[in-house]
Amino acid sequence: MSQSSAESRPSSQISYASKKFFINILPILFSISCIIPLVWLFCSTMKTNSQFEADVMGLPNAFNLDNYTYVLGTTPIGHYLFNTMRNTVIALFFVLLLGFINGYFLSRFRFKGRKFLSALYLSALFIPVHALLLPTYLMFSSVHMADQWYSTILPMISLELTTTIFLVSSYLTTVPKELEEAAAIDGSSFTRTLFRIILPVCMPVLITAGIISFFHCWNEFSYSLVLLSKEKFYTISLALTRFKGENRIDYPRMMTAMVIAMTPALLMYVFFSKYIIRGMVAGALKG
Repeated sequence: MSQSSAESRPSSQISYASKKFFINILPILFSISCIIPLVWLFCSTMKTNSQFEADVMGLPNAFNLDNYTYVLGTTPIGHYLFNTMRNTVIALFFVLLLGFINGYFLSRFRFKGRKFLSALYLSALFIPVHALLLPTYLMFSSVHMADQWYSTILPMISLELTTTIFLVSSYLTTVPKELEEAAAIDGSSFTRTLFRIILPVCMPVLITAGIISFFHCWNEFSYSLVLLSKEKFYTISLALTRFKGENRIDYPRMMTAMVIAMTPALLMYVFFSKYIIRGMVAGALKG
């Protein structure tokens, strides 16, 4: 018995290792497929336009930073990044504030019209963004809000608000109401309870919603294209069209601007990606 069990132990270990390998091989391949485009994008920024057209997939001949020097020194990319960051920060502030308040009321209170309001918020998830471009442009033009520095902020808030509301409302169903009751017994006002007790409890899901909304707001292009015509109000995604000429596109310089534009979002993801999963599963873990 001991000899047979000793013989079966290595085979079981090999079987477990092979199963573990086959389980992990698909995520590994998927990760590689996501990294390869980034490596190709970065390598393309080291080429001249003639080198890029001669060999699109090849490696650069040398470590050349001329495209970065041109983009950073010649184009107002810093101004475009500032416009994008300003719009993103303002939009995120109102998305998280309004999403938290609306999510709290939908989760905690039963009032007339609550189901209709929830359905109204939910319906926004099923409306394509591009179907709203023309109505938004006509509405903004009629009230002289088009082609202003704040033109894209309101659409971004409205697009991201629904997801935040439902994340917060779902999360709060796992938070006991005794927290508010205990605070009320201690003499805490409703506003103080909301922002000093409930808000810290909701920080994991708010961080998750904030990171998701940050990516969407930072990369927003459709409303910027429709609502903005003055170059001084361009966001970084819209500014990439400056590298497209009438008959030719300077792909290496456009890709250089893309690398610079995606760097803040990439750093945000690297440092805060763990909070996305933590916030999404926080409600389930509490239950």
